Amino acid sequence: MKTVTCHGQPSWRFSSNKVDARITRLGGHLAPVRFHLPHGTVEPFSIAPWAEEKISAKTPTLLRALRGDFFCAPFGGNAKSWRGEQHPVHGEPANASWRFESVRKNTEETELHLSLKTKVRAGRIDKFLRLRRGETAVYCRHVLSGMTGPMSLGHHAMLKFPDRAGSGLISTSPIRYAQVLPVAFEEPAQGGYQSLKSGAPFSCLDRVPKMDGTLADLGRYPARRGFDDLVMVTHEAKENFAWTAVSFPKEGYVWFALKDPRALRSTVLWISNGGRHYPPWSSRHVNVMGLEDVTAYFHCGLSESAQPNPINRRGIATTLTLDRTTPLVVNYIMGVAAIPCDFGRVKNVKSGKGAITLTSTKGLRVTTPIHTQFLHERPT
Repeated sequence: MKTVTCHGQPSWRFSSNKVDARITRLGGHLAPVRFHLPHGTVEPFSIAPWAEEKISAKTPTLLRALRGDFFCAPFGGNAKSWRGEQHPVHGEPANASWRFESVRKNTEETELHLSLKTKVRAGRIDKFLRLRRGETAVYCRHVLSGMTGPMSLGHHAMLKFPDRAGSGLISTSPIRYAQVLPVAFEEPAQGGYQSLKSGAPFSCLDRVPKMDGTLADLGRYPARRGFDDLVMVTHEAKENFAWTAVSFPKEGYVWFALKDPRALRSTVLWISNGGRHYPPWSSRHVNVMGLEDVTAYFHCGLSESAQPNPINRRGIATTLTLDRTTPLVVNYIMGVAAIPCDFGRVKNVKSGKGAITLTSTKGLRVTTPIHTQFLHERPT
């Protein structure tokens, strides 16, 4: 299957009657993805504004392709080595070149299969991206094999919000614990600025402490132009799936992500609204939010996630254990659904037979076909 250059990167295209998607060869970054809804086509994922520019050779590889969603193993900055392993930022899967294996099509499904042989911790990762006829969703599966030891990992989905204050309404499954990154996320001396109070715990998205003593509402975005911030929320692991959702009422749709909370324990919110003045960001990466479903210690990296830390001391996993003899399977679903303009914020998501129902804080409901059993399936 040949690649075609899309926003500066050689990419593979795959599609169904409801979804048209591209994924980059470099780093396996998924975007653009166009979802065809009854009232029109929506394209929720962000693409870095420098995607087609020449940037410094010193720029981390993943920033060259930065867009949409990509898989991280290990998740995080990885500035510190772990037992002799020095991983790049967000790991080899987000930086290395993937290999095309196959594309499978039938009347009901299209599935793209890519693979990557890892070098820092020798092994293999297989990436499967599935589209189902009649569904506005992408089913993602990553299979890690041949590796042993602790691993922080996760998905790194990034949405581009309409340029209006509060155009998107963010909500998640019930929160067990949430906290602002304990150390400084950005340093003014280096041209970066944050607004939230480092290390501050919180119990709901609409009351998060800021550095100036006031409270921020992280459930409405865009907001706080000129700042980049990072927080992590952990969900209860009792349910069959956990969810994150962003309603865009004026645009008439909701974006959602579904996960097994035992595999992807937490969600990192990277709130990027022009707070980075250094290149290639140059204050122009705005109205973007990363909704990154992970098992990790914030975005710090494998070393910090594998060692004792304040989160795993609370009984919340920050790594998964890989076993060379038993592949680890990580399943994930991202999709969209049409909503009325008065829908409001998602309050809960329930699974039914072949569908999910999203209920808003106003009591409105929308149902869309989704097979949530995929989250717990293993490849045959």
